[in-house]
Amino acid sequence: MKTDELIHLLAADERPVQRTAIEQRFAVATAVGIAGAGVLMLALFGLRPDLLATMALPMFWGKLVFAAALAVAGVALLRRMARPGMQVGHAALWLAVPPLVLWALALVALAQVPAAERAPLILGSTWRTCPFNIAALSVPAFVAGFWALKGAAPTRLAWAGAGAGLLAGALGALVYALHCPEMATPFLAVWYLAGIAIPTALGAMLGPRLLRW
Repeated sequence: MKTDELIHLLAADERPVQRTAIEQRFAVATAVGIAGAGVLMLALFGLRPDLLATMALPMFWGKLVFAAALAVAGVALLRRMARPGMQVGHAALWLAVPPLVLWALALVALAQVPAAERAPLILGSTWRTCPFNIAALSVPAFVAGFWALKGAAPTRLAWAGAGAGLLAGALGALVYALHCPEMATPFLAVWYLAGIAIPTALGAMLGPRLLRW
């Protein structure tokens, strides 16, 4: 077969790519991540027994809003990193807003109690397991996020992998909040973010290996 004939044959099946193809992949990845984390949470930990009563507390919804806001900002950043040559822009700044707000609330909470009571607010009763539980629940979204990126064309592979890990961690934290008994903002500001940092760091390490194209 001649070169011109091969080019013509390859071009015969060429179809335009949908403009929202990347967004659709991340939407699927997010849905799979939440569903997978929900199944794991029910299998490994279960819902907290007083969930209905806890839903009347503002801090319960604060945990959900924090994790959801971080996930939305993560998707906004990833959709830019999935396209070669696209600038990150203000997406990175929006990503910093949820942690900064949480840290500010944590500092206010710590300032309002005596020094002897600050450590219990930070450690709670589950600090040894909380980060690892969040990381465990992030596994389905982690795999789905890398699948979504493999169908795109990221060029900053470590950063793209870290973004997929951060999104996975945020979704894991979102679902874990349905089990977690902790409500203090100092606890969340340390250990929830530590749990999200685990898949983020793992994504940064695996990105150059798994996303190479």
